[in-house]
Amino acid sequence: MKIALAQLNYTVGHFDYNTSLIIEHINKALLQQVDLVVFSEMSVCGYMPHDLLEQHDFIVRCDTALKQIAESCIGITAIVGAPVVNKAQKGKKLYNAACVLSEGKLDKTIHKTLLPTYDIFDEYRYFESNDEYNIVELKGERIALTICEDLWDKQPSAYIGAKGALYKKSPMEELAKQNPSLIINIAASPYSYNQGNIRQTVLKQNAKKYKIPLVYVNQVGGNTELVFDGDSMVLDAQGEIINQLLRFESDFKIIDTDNLVKPINDVTNKGSNYIKEIHDALVLGIKDYFGKMNFKTATLGLSGGIDSAVTLALVERALGAENIKVLLLPSKYSSDHSVADATALADKLGVEYHNLPIQPIVDEFENTMKSVFVGTKPDVTEENIQARVRGTMLMALSNKFGNILLNTSNKSEAAVGYSTMYGDMNGGLSVLGDVYKTDVFKLARFINKNTEVIPENTIIKPPSAELRPDQKDSDSLPEYALLDAILFQYIEQKLSASEIIAQGFSADVVKKVLHLVNINEYKRFQTPPILRISSKAFGFGRKMPLVAKF
Repeated sequence: MKIALAQLNYTVGHFDYNTSLIIEHINKALLQQVDLVVFSEMSVCGYMPHDLLEQHDFIVRCDTALKQIAESCIGITAIVGAPVVNKAQKGKKLYNAACVLSEGKLDKTIHKTLLPTYDIFDEYRYFESNDEYNIVELKGERIALTICEDLWDKQPSAYIGAKGALYKKSPMEELAKQNPSLIINIAASPYSYNQGNIRQTVLKQNAKKYKIPLVYVNQVGGNTELVFDGDSMVLDAQGEIINQLLRFESDFKIIDTDNLVKPINDVTNKGSNYIKEIHDALVLGIKDYFGKMNFKTATLGLSGGIDSAVTLALVERALGAENIKVLLLPSKYSSDHSVADATALADKLGVEYHNLPIQPIVDEFENTMKSVFVGTKPDVTEENIQARVRGTMLMALSNKFGNILLNTSNKSEAAVGYSTMYGDMNGGLSVLGDVYKTDVFKLARFINKNTEVIPENTIIKPPSAELRPDQKDSDSLPEYALLDAILFQYIEQKLSASEIIAQGFSADVVKKVLHLVNINEYKRFQTPPILRISSKAFGFGRKMPLVAKF
């Protein structure tokens, strides 16, 4: 049987676009005499609609789109992901479904069994779990049709802890009793820098365990903070990857289940570079955030530091230099080197910039507050005034010309609160908010791999907020290599202070860092959406109480 894998970029709630995109690829498959074309999970409406699923009109539009797509399925079968109504008297109102469309109608629906409710996922909020297991028969194949998590009942993940399994049910074990000849899994599996290896492990384990070929179709593209990397693939009955689609790009590939062999020009299992992946994910996330929101132009504050430099380089690759306007906002503490580095980067990229010194405005603020601050010494208050003046000026540019302000804070700073609310925390999207400082430096080196884009001085100079004389980040924080190592153990690995200290870290440093993380939750609650590239990003995926004593 000839099967087409359609790895596409959907927009949440854009039914006209998603429907036409799906029909376009059904017609493309028809021209190549394909028997079955497979689309990803929730492809009709995009993943994840969240509380849009609670709106009646949204579900009606999903149903209408399904019927329209079905009408194009004459002489071909399509598997399309969509929410469908639960007609039973009990349970949640919806199922997450794989819809089998054939001969102009909805032929069969397979419901998702395992509903992830951890990290960024909250599917049990909306969907009823499946409790019926049926094979789909087509062209001599007996298909075990599953939806994303349904193959992840035993996953090599931090979520399972010591128990060894996250779920009590195993959909594939039930389907295997009906002697399937092929597994198809439609997915909406978002990117993180360790997800590719975990995903391949899960898929290989399933193919090998059941000794059945496996077709996996994932979506691609950015939807707010989530970036989907595609990476759809086909595995043989021994668990070997024999075909793999592109990462971070739409792709379309046809395979024949009667001839599952690696192509001659196969590039499967080539070595991965996680910094390159992070780079590609961030560029795609920026591009789709702007494109799907109908935003055209961006702005940011270019300081001469590493974070704003890397952010600008990524944005230029996503949007083009002609769609960016930046502000240089030096104070009396900004070094000549920083201004020169910022200017050199803007010139190198061909980005419009304006140099607007902020000191007169800062002085006016301080003079105005002098009678209130009488008897006090300058402290972090005056430092924050500088950041907030910059934030106000950037937002003024955004308001006047519609340039969406991009936040340039990194994950290390966000974790310990090394940022100013209503100042450098401003923005419509946080580009580096899930990237540790040590990886920001690696991104800079990757961006410069062919030619110097980011000035070398920006990369090698000691990081500084330049809000007081001779200030260095290391005055307030441990060195970033040490800080990031502790933060990773606490945030991604979810280890306690005692467990981190047992690894050889200084008890005083660990307690200080964890204290800073915990007391700054209220700041992170007010950050813009953060592009997610790790297994535990701030935002949807990490929910902590603001008021707590732990």
